Amino acid sequence: MDKDRKMMIMGLLLAVISSPVLTEDWKAKVIKSLEALVSSCVVVPCSFTHPEGNLPTSKLRGIWHISSNRDQRIYYDDSTTVIESFRGRTKLLGHLGEGNCTLEITDVRDHDNGPFCFRIELAPVAGSTLEKFSFVEDCVELKMLPDPPKPTLTHSKTAFQGLPFAVTCTVFHTCPSHDPKLTWSRGTAEGITEARRRSHSGIWEVQSILTFIAEEKDDDTELTCTSTFNGGRTSSEVLTLNVKRKENYNHIIIPVVVAVGTAVIFAVFCILMAKKYKTRIAELQNQEGSMWNRLSRLSRR
Repeated sequence: MDKDRKMMIMGLLLAVISSPVLTEDWKAKVIKSLEALVSSCVVVPCSFTHPEGNLPTSKLRGIWHISSNRDQRIYYDDSTTVIESFRGRTKLLGHLGEGNCTLEITDVRDHDNGPFCFRIELAPVAGSTLEKFSFVEDCVELKMLPDPPKPTLTHSKTAFQGLPFAVTCTVFHTCPSHDPKLTWSRGTAEGITEARRRSHSGIWEVQSILTFIAEEKDDDTELTCTSTFNGGRTSSEVLTLNVKRKENYNHIIIPVVVAVGTAVIFAVFCILMAKKYKTRIAELQNQEGSMWNRLSRLSRR
């Protein structure tokens, strides 16, 4: 009898010890804090792991709730159990069966700050009870942005006349399902290249690269990049162009050309005059010679 009691107590102890170990295998990874632009949307990265092997999405139910009260749900399949202020504004991105519990909140309002936590339910099989796992130690808190972040412009300091000049406009955001749209105050679609990528957890960036040929008329003019966010809010950044003109040596070349031209003309004139004088002298010498010959013939006579 004592032996049976000891075995029962030992079994209970093992159950108590092993229970938290099993629950610890259910783990969630949620970003701790994230900025959210009011009127736009925000995507909260979330993933989880479990010891149950491959579970289909149909057997899992994801829940997002306010950290202080599990019954205050901001997302659930049954929207009637969701807080009215969040109803129709939240959804899961990805599939729970793949361990993806990413949450999207649209039409962000200034009171959507959280913290919000993830909870999962495992649908019961015949003869079992509903299993629930809450991850209240891994919650996200949102920092509300009343104004959109401004884009940043990167470029070389000086543009050179007649050469291509590139300016990159970059803006960071937390709404990858509705990327901000970047537009320029000048340029054509052929001269614009866009790129989108994930910067780090919860933060994405959009880049627009404008390339154009800088002209003299562009010097001291303004170039503006405008970012339009989901919800209609905009922000802009302005660049004042500094175009370096091509070197102009006309102030040196023209006087030199005039001086050289004058010297050449004067030299030609001198040569012509000298030639003319030489010809005249030769003629005079010929006349003097012929006259002397005449006098010589007369003296002989």
